[in-house]
Amino acid sequence: MPGKVKGLMDRLHDGESVVIAEGYLFIFERRGYLQAGSFVPEVVLEYPELLRLQYEEFYRAGSDVVLAFTYYAHREKVSLIDREADLEKMNRTALRMAREVADKTGSLMAGNICNSNIYVPNDPDITAKIKSMFKEQIEWAVEEGADFILAETFSDLGEALLALEAVKTYGKGLPVVVTMAWHKNEVNGRPATIDGVEICETFKQLEAAGADVLGLNCARGPTTMLPLMEEVKKCIKTPLAAIPVPYRTTKAEPNFQSLTDPLSGKRLFPEDLNAALCSRSDIKEFGRRCQELGIQVVGVCCGNECHYTRTLCETLGRTVPASRYSADMSKHYIFGTSEKLSTRYTSGEGKQHTA
Repeated sequence: MPGKVKGLMDRLHDGESVVIAEGYLFIFERRGYLQAGSFVPEVVLEYPELLRLQYEEFYRAGSDVVLAFTYYAHREKVSLIDREADLEKMNRTALRMAREVADKTGSLMAGNICNSNIYVPNDPDITAKIKSMFKEQIEWAVEEGADFILAETFSDLGEALLALEAVKTYGKGLPVVVTMAWHKNEVNGRPATIDGVEICETFKQLEAAGADVLGLNCARGPTTMLPLMEEVKKCIKTPLAAIPVPYRTTKAEPNFQSLTDPLSGKRLFPEDLNAALCSRSDIKEFGRRCQELGIQVVGVCCGNECHYTRTLCETLGRTVPASRYSADMSKHYIFGTSEKLSTRYTSGEGKQHTA
């Protein structure tokens, strides 16, 4: 059993990077255990052994955090599939397993709250409903031993502030990471939230409200997220987080919901996104740029797989358990250089016919 684990804020204060592997929704949808559309994490209750294994696999790939799979395990989402009676069990099961894997591996465990999809500015009834949703999930996370709370994927500043207030009120002093999902909206030619707040002002308000870490997650791939992170860095002093989706978003199609197939012109989201996946080299470049910018909390969101997390960690200079199986092309039968290989294919003449 590992000893006392260094906390999130202590790591950041000491200049360390913290890697958070995300992406459970898409992982289990691709494997046939979660329905695209509603995106409710029913797999937590129906196949808990698979979730535990995914927690462990992300650890092997280098994640410092076992993020409890409670994204979209909130009252609004489960009501879509008539499973409100299972809500608490769904949350506690995901949290409890995350705590067990974190204790076994010497990792941090994070609770998770997210966008409600019902936020409307200046609507008291909706605000009260969202506050109640956040309250119960935060209290469950605290009771099940979370080390910090990740509040993520907010497109409206107003909702992000509600989430932050809820963690401050019910989180028993746990650190809170708040990340925004940035879409195409602009105000006076500047990037803005859906509720019309300019990017710098958004993060200044979240910093003033007491967020411990701030940044962006989901929606954008590395290429279109990093320019925004450069702007955020100029505006605040709070430690930064960048957790993009692993898709090749562009200036014309800046988020993965807007990506189109280069051959057919059809929308890729959600079932055909594989056509726009990042390469491992893209993730290496993302990790390198995060180091240059001083972004300490990094990860990969929807679309993530263990090889992306391992690649990111190795780019940060780490050797992780899964590094044992990182590529070694010196042993490849065509491209290899090992003296143990036959020269039939590795010679110039052999490569001419095979590569």
